[in-house]
Amino acid sequence: MAEPHTPYASLRTLLALLNSLVAASGVILTGLGIGINYGEAALTRVLGSASTHHLHIGHLYLGLGVVTVLLALVGWCGAKTANRGSLLCYLVTMVVILVVEITVASVVLTFFPMVRDIALEHNVVTLRKNYRGYNEPDDFSARWNLAMEKLKCCGVNNYTDFLGSSFSIATGYTYPRGCCKSLGTAACDGHNVSSSVIHQEGCFRKLLKITKTQSYVLSWVSLGAAAMQLPGVLATLLLFVKLG
Repeated sequence: MAEPHTPYASLRTLLALLNSLVAASGVILTGLGIGINYGEAALTRVLGSASTHHLHIGHLYLGLGVVTVLLALVGWCGAKTANRGSLLCYLVTMVVILVVEITVASVVLTFFPMVRDIALEHNVVTLRKNYRGYNEPDDFSARWNLAMEKLKCCGVNNYTDFLGSSFSIATGYTYPRGCCKSLGTAACDGHNVSSSVIHQEGCFRKLLKITKTQSYVLSWVSLGAAAMQLPGVLATLLLFVKLG
């Protein structure tokens, strides 16, 4: 016996397939959010608010990724059952997500040139004022120590950023242990500034490079995710209209 005819069967089947792309975009957004929050971009916390917007976007993308995967399931069920309520919920939420993705891509690319100008002056001042030392428990010092060790650098511009700083005045040292190429050597004494002992390059250029790379990754992945989602949104809108 032939199966009963279902309205717009081919469109509903296509929409169910397109939602696999939507689900894949959600997985990509989730992975991007995890990568931002726990990868190299986490080191840019030391740049302060001028750069940590990436970390906020990372949290946003974690949420968007999970929601998008769930929405793909809603869209798939709505297409299979021809449920206009489910399709409408899917449409409205996906349009919001698309707007957020395109907005993030635009804002991040626009905002990046400001990071260099704002962060450099701000971070030299705050480093000299707030850095306390290698084993100090405060978050500011701990973040700088981590950045200097991971990126193999010293200070914002170089080790001279610590001269006359609160750290130098309190300890009498020219630079902290985090600047040393090998922490356990006797030459790492806080005074020997030889290139064989400490990293001569400052951290700012390396942190800025990470921020620049992350900006482009965020922007292009945002636009790529939007491109993956758009066919499913348009097909859902078409089915929603036809079922009405």
